[in-house]
Amino acid sequence: MRSVFHDLEVSDVERLTPVSVALTLRVPQELRGTFAFKPGQHLTFRDGELRRSYSICSTPSDLADRGVLRVGVKRVPTGVFSTRAQELRPGDVLSVLPPLGHFTTAVDPARARRYAAIVAGSGVTPVLSLVATVLAVERGSTFTVICGNRGAAEVMFADALAELKDRYPQRMQIIHVLSRESQPSDLLSGRLDTQRICELIKALGLEETEEWFLCGPLGVVRSAKEALAQTGASGRVHTELFHAEETAPVAVPAGGPTVNVRIVLDGRSTEFAMERGERVLDAALRHRGELPFACKGGVCSTCRAKLVAGTVQMAANWALEPDELAAGYVLTCQSMPTSDQLALDYDA
Repeated sequence: MRSVFHDLEVSDVERLTPVSVALTLRVPQELRGTFAFKPGQHLTFRDGELRRSYSICSTPSDLADRGVLRVGVKRVPTGVFSTRAQELRPGDVLSVLPPLGHFTTAVDPARARRYAAIVAGSGVTPVLSLVATVLAVERGSTFTVICGNRGAAEVMFADALAELKDRYPQRMQIIHVLSRESQPSDLLSGRLDTQRICELIKALGLEETEEWFLCGPLGVVRSAKEALAQTGASGRVHTELFHAEETAPVAVPAGGPTVNVRIVLDGRSTEFAMERGERVLDAALRHRGELPFACKGGVCSTCRAKLVAGTVQMAANWALEPDELAAGYVLTCQSMPTSDQLALDYDA
């Protein structure tokens, strides 16, 4: 049941940079199946009414072999949980939702492919799990990571990335781009804008990459997408944001004042009426308080559900990929009804 929070003990807190830490959580044997995950997924933490999601940086084998999960948390201005996380100590207990997210790939020992990631800041966190897992399992695959930061002291998981490079010198490439520090190459000194990313793709010969992972602030992800299009880079593109700008208000669709809604979660169906101008998640939480959600900004995909009947309009979508949209999935935190009847399945 993905909507159930569990208490997990913090077993280690590692200082990564002056404003970021890695939290290691101890997972008891009876919960290891519940917390099994794919590389690139995230955990949602609950602190009172507050919920925040943070990407897993460890690998599935770490959970299976040692019973631990590890996440990276970077403090953000006015961030309540990210600030509190900097002061956590071993023995503290956190309320955690089982792993979610679609920023991943079906790792398969039988395949060999070329992967690449363009990340900035804490966007390296889920990619660390992906790189470590892919290179360990797919012995014929390679992985290139282009990592943007302001300075070398701000690079999260710098040692872990270096260790992976040492372990797989022929199959891993890590390129650090610093916006506020000079480096021997002008190409590596400056912001990760569209032009610089285009030049890096060409210089590194990444046009034939089969899978791309883009993660970080909205500006960097947009620039990376533009660069991929301009260079004709092929391959599937996965994106994940940690923050997006506020969206403009959505006009209330015309129709009757209320909408009849049916939702399914953990095999149980609930029906209720909601105001046409409300977001589906806000209305549904009044009837099913255990519904999964985190950011409420269209970024994390925790509230994803499949639209089985009816239609909605989403105010924003920074999380769902084209194939998910085509399959009928929506972000309920961003969805407003445009029909008189709705049916959504959170279990799909």
